[in-house]
Amino acid sequence: MNKLIQLITVTSVGLAAACFTGCTTMSTPKGTITKADFGKTPEGQAVELYTLRNSAGSEARIMTYGGIVQSLIVPDKSGKLGDVVLGYDNLQGYIDKTPYFGALIGRYGNRIGGAQFTLEGQTYTLATNNGPNSLHGGLKGFDKVVWTARPLPTSQGPALILTYVSKDGEEGYPGTLEVTAIYTLTEANELKLEFTAHTDKPTVVNLTHHSYFNLAGQGNGDILGHVVYINADQTTPVDSGLITTGTFADVTGSPFDFRKPTAIGARISDPDKVLQYGPGYDHNWVVNKPLGEFGLMARVEEPTSGRVLEVWSDEPGLQFYAGNFLDGTIHGKGGVAYQIHTGFCMEPQHYPDSPNKPQFPTTELKPGQTFHNTIVYKFSVK
Repeated sequence: MNKLIQLITVTSVGLAAACFTGCTTMSTPKGTITKADFGKTPEGQAVELYTLRNSAGSEARIMTYGGIVQSLIVPDKSGKLGDVVLGYDNLQGYIDKTPYFGALIGRYGNRIGGAQFTLEGQTYTLATNNGPNSLHGGLKGFDKVVWTARPLPTSQGPALILTYVSKDGEEGYPGTLEVTAIYTLTEANELKLEFTAHTDKPTVVNLTHHSYFNLAGQGNGDILGHVVYINADQTTPVDSGLITTGTFADVTGSPFDFRKPTAIGARISDPDKVLQYGPGYDHNWVVNKPLGEFGLMARVEEPTSGRVLEVWSDEPGLQFYAGNFLDGTIHGKGGVAYQIHTGFCMEPQHYPDSPNKPQFPTTELKPGQTFHNTIVYKFSVK
């Protein structure tokens, strides 16, 4: 195995450079891993920022706060590198106001209706943070805790291991949950996320990732011209509270049919009633593959930059969100005001509200079992 070399860098500059205050760089067989200080939480916990850089020059910057992907830099068709995820230049932005930019979502991604569920005869009441519902783990989900990090050189590329122990009763969920997340930036310009979890008593788990992508580059206009393919024949319809009804709907003839690549903006204002509960897409697609099988979920192309994003996972569902609730009040990286539809999310997951929908694939995790979700965001050019 190659010997790891640690280099201490004394300069402290802005986000555009590789290092911050207290910066340490580790060389790996397939790139570098840089650790830097990134401020403290209001409770005084130190937050670190890790930069994974592959040999091609692509970069992923990951915070220990919330497991957040703060920056993701990949080339366009001309070879020019650009940041393709929305976010903030500093920690305080994520603490003050963020719609889950780049976050690791848990203990349960998406919505749980009525903020409660029954498991093995016992009803559990969760924190409400989305009207009467619980969204993305509650008031202090996994996106708002500080994870323990360890750099990991791998044969695929530089990687980072994050761990967190969610105590029994946290945000109302039963069981002590031990979670591991491994982020790898591969030589093929893939950001690979591997989530695993174990519990000491029955619970429900649905971990996912919540980057807002703009393949033209963050801050470079809206995403309505991005062309999307989704490998799905059905969606899980929602009610006025955006809670799944427990039924399945054929996408044929609807604004949800992305089996033929279609621009996001082509039907986003369609008067069809299935879009009446919001100004665009915020729905779950039922991906065409056997349960638990790793496969292609979606492909997104941005014509001007030539960037292409493929989304792969072993989860059964994909939440596609078109940034409907961005409204210009958030000023992100470089001071850019993020307007409606300036970023999109592709979140591989189990179906929303599954704990209350027995007809959906189960999200229950029992002692002795391992929760596992692998997500790959693969970037290329066309």
